[in-house]
Amino acid sequence: MAALKSLSMNLYQMDSPLKSARAGAVLRLSMNRPRARNALSSALMGALANALEAAAADTAVRVVVLAAEGSVFSAGHDLKEMAARRAEEDDGAEAFAALFTQCSALMQQIVACPKPVIAEVQGTATAAGCQLVASCDLAVASSAARFATPGVDIGLFCSTPMVALSRAVSRKAAMEMLLTGDMVSAEEARRLGLVNRVVTPERLSAETMSLAQKVASKPRATVRTGKEAFYRQIEMKLADAYDYASRVMTENMLNAEAEEGICAFLEKRDPQWPA
Repeated sequence: MAALKSLSMNLYQMDSPLKSARAGAVLRLSMNRPRARNALSSALMGALANALEAAAADTAVRVVVLAAEGSVFSAGHDLKEMAARRAEEDDGAEAFAALFTQCSALMQQIVACPKPVIAEVQGTATAAGCQLVASCDLAVASSAARFATPGVDIGLFCSTPMVALSRAVSRKAAMEMLLTGDMVSAEEARRLGLVNRVVTPERLSAETMSLAQKVASKPRATVRTGKEAFYRQIEMKLADAYDYASRVMTENMLNAEAEEGICAFLEKRDPQWPA
């Protein structure tokens, strides 16, 4: 019976637009539409949103890794799905608005997730796929990965990907990618700040897991506080950011994790973090 249940779960995962697997405190979510170049269909975005919501509530999960099956990380929006909506009475306007709203909500959900989200980029990430990478907290890329926002080439400027991209790299770098649609190599993406690390394809999963486990080993409440504070202060004016960050550090100092960590440092011992 257990074997049949396991087989059933495996078949479900194969048919699902999203695969999930746990390794200790690390949850790995893999986009599973390789034949469609992992295009962000409404169903895939819905599955990602549900998985992130569950991860946020699961105390056993400390870090989420976002990966993809096949040779392409994500080609962006599902253009076939979108083109089919043009047959509707309003030429697809309502459907397009709903799709872009859903995508924008997903990207904001990644930022708002109390658990760090790490992109593991094994291949090409274009348009909304590039947006997905830019929205994650950290990114590890294979040397074979490539990045682009090529909407300008098909008459559809990457306006929503622009929001995440322009917050991850410099303005001029973002504008060049948006205006030319040119592919950017993994090494160039690292130089621009779009990804943190570039490794050989053979080392990608191991390097990503090593980074994820390191982050997962840090005190839970401190990481949650720090991630939230990072994204809030970065949109503020300098003086407001310092005022806000000072309040956060005061609250953090009163937290049990800070008390334990500082005592352990002064006593020259390893900290014993609260569960």
